[in-house]
Amino acid sequence: MAIGDELSDRFYERADVVRTLVVTLLAGQHSLVLGPPGTAKSEMARELTGRIDGASYWEILLSKFTAPTRMFGPIDVAALARGEYRQVYEGRATTAHVAFIDEIFKCSTAALNETLGYLNERIYHPESGGEPIRCPLIGAITASNELPTGEDTAAIYDRLLVRIEVGYLADPSNLAALVRSAVSRPAAPTRTTIELAALQHAVTEAVPAVGVPDLIVDAVCTLRAALRRKELVASDRRWRQAVGLLQASAYLDGRPAVAETDLSVLTHVLWDSPAERPTVEREVLQLVNPDAKEALDLADAIEELEAQLDAMAGQSREALSEWVIKKAHNKLAMAGKRLEKLREEAEVAGRSTAAAIDRVFGLAIGVPQAVEAGWVLEALCDNLRSIEDLTDVHAAADLFRVI
Repeated sequence: MAIGDELSDRFYERADVVRTLVVTLLAGQHSLVLGPPGTAKSEMARELTGRIDGASYWEILLSKFTAPTRMFGPIDVAALARGEYRQVYEGRATTAHVAFIDEIFKCSTAALNETLGYLNERIYHPESGGEPIRCPLIGAITASNELPTGEDTAAIYDRLLVRIEVGYLADPSNLAALVRSAVSRPAAPTRTTIELAALQHAVTEAVPAVGVPDLIVDAVCTLRAALRRKELVASDRRWRQAVGLLQASAYLDGRPAVAETDLSVLTHVLWDSPAERPTVEREVLQLVNPDAKEALDLADAIEELEAQLDAMAGQSREALSEWVIKKAHNKLAMAGKRLEKLREEAEVAGRSTAAAIDRVFGLAIGVPQAVEAGWVLEALCDNLRSIEDLTDVHAAADLFRVI
């Protein structure tokens, strides 16, 4: 938990991402961090995987021209000069306990089959033939700026049990803190580590020993049926592997058995396209956290207001003022107050808000604070694609401050 807390403090708006990566590693599974460039995907992965003392770490940036030998072991030139054909495995994927594979979907055709075997079965077939090599890989964190486009890379995508979307910072205060960190010299942060043997014991012994009550089994079956009704189908293998994630989530929190709150990790497991993620999240939250479900409903209301403001691009100051007075102010004020109340209730009850309530706060650019300060319209405008088309946005925002 200490490692997760330290990383969450360092990487703004990434608490849920960090926790999910830790849970995935404890379950001995692989994860994909999906998002645009400049969202700290690589830095997060390196910082997490670099905190395992005694582990062999391997990292690579793939391209369409990456040869299998570069990944799994180059040819020993000195041995080749003596007429021997062998590979040097040290420092490559074949000897790694943890791995970070950047641009995973740019895997070359030549390396595809070996990469699949490495991720799925933890084996590598040497270039010279013979028995496959058993690799000590516990889990791999992979990253990409885009989803796979072909059938070949789609096979790799299927091997990545956990898929996590990341985006640019939404909260202006976090952006301000990030900018300040570029010009300040903060004290060296606390850096907790874990021994490789402790991690291996957790993955092979402690996590599988976590209990899975019948209540959780029933909830998983209910979730599967609900997603099927919405034509979202995950393979039986994915559902079975997801149980390990639930156990790892409970283990990370120090609990002997899986609880309903652990089901939230399935939000990152049961979708193929990012467009499907909101549906999966809502169905999961129906089972897990009614507070978070209501927060997402409030997010819909906020997005509807954004869409209305978007549609008003180019209209007069008077029209914007009327819209603010009659529609935006009351709705946003109510949403902000309710979000604040949900957050307080969830914290008192010990329920996690990271997966939904905090995300809505980010979407709304701190709605409660913005409402009280009278800056909601300006905050919304900052989020709209057509901001350059709005006339006299700051004048309208100034008017809103007076209301």
